[in-house]
Amino acid sequence: MTICLTLLVLFLVVNIVTFCVFWWDKTAARDGGWRVAESKLLSLAFFGGSLGAFAAQRLLRHKTRKEPFRTRLTAILILHAAVVSVGLLALPWVLAGYIFHS
Repeated sequence: MTICLTLLVLFLVVNIVTFCVFWWDKTAARDGGWRVAESKLLSLAFFGGSLGAFAAQRLLRHKTRKEPFRTRLTAILILHAAVVSVGLLALPWVLAGYIFHS
């Protein structure tokens, strides 16, 4: 259970950080300050922060009309949903193999 808890905490931290970086970029866009590159925003989303990025996009109304950014972020979110779905479908077989081979 420790591994699951660690992964959950890591997932939450990455998504909170991603949301905060989007918020910072939105503030900079309004104030004319230093901006975060779109590639960095998408990288944060790709490496686990897709839910935080999507939430920031919706709640902060940041980069909602910017193409191809919007499409790429949606693709990352769909990819993550597919990976999680496959992982959850495979979990019973992984656990069964672990139980029977221990």
